[in-house]
Amino acid sequence: MDTAVAAPPTGVPATLRRLYFVRFAFAAAWAALLFATADTLGPLSTTLLLVYPLFDVAAAIVDVRSAQANDGPTTPLYANIAISSLTVLALALAATSGIPAVLRVWGAWAVTAGIVQLVAGAVRRRLGGQWPMIVSGAVSTLAGVSFATQAGADDPSLGSLAGYAFLGGVFFLVSAVRLGRGTRDRA
Repeated sequence: MDTAVAAPPTGVPATLRRLYFVRFAFAAAWAALLFATADTLGPLSTTLLLVYPLFDVAAAIVDVRSAQANDGPTTPLYANIAISSLTVLALALAATSGIPAVLRVWGAWAVTAGIVQLVAGAVRRRLGGQWPMIVSGAVSTLAGVSFATQAGADDPSLGSLAGYAFLGGVFFLVSAVRLGRGTRDRA
């Protein structure tokens, strides 16, 4: 078997690595801001809730461009763009109804986006550094169910969303580090 044919283009892991570092930084900052406003659904927390899936759309667009330039798989990325775009609209509507509605919408997004992330990670396994993304997708799916359950609590809070975003960011950080190791190993 010719390993040069099976090896991924070097630009893909480098682009993903940078994107994953940016996603970690964004998730950490976003989580800190949301945690500070988690008990109420005011203008700042509502804006933060809408910005997160918008950032996810932007990151997926960057990812699609990289994948297209290197003949990589794009279907899961396009699915993510559609799901996250619809989530922005659903969250805008849910925010007018209160925290329980927001938790239900976020939960549905976490489940569907988690499944897409799991599939995308599985499809990209050959790039290296994707096991954290696969695990993150599975965790996201389970967390989504948890958010829907929390919506029925006596005093629901957005705090769990901050923890979820931070943990997701950590998975991106681990993937970025693993991608860096894989790039050095191939060089």
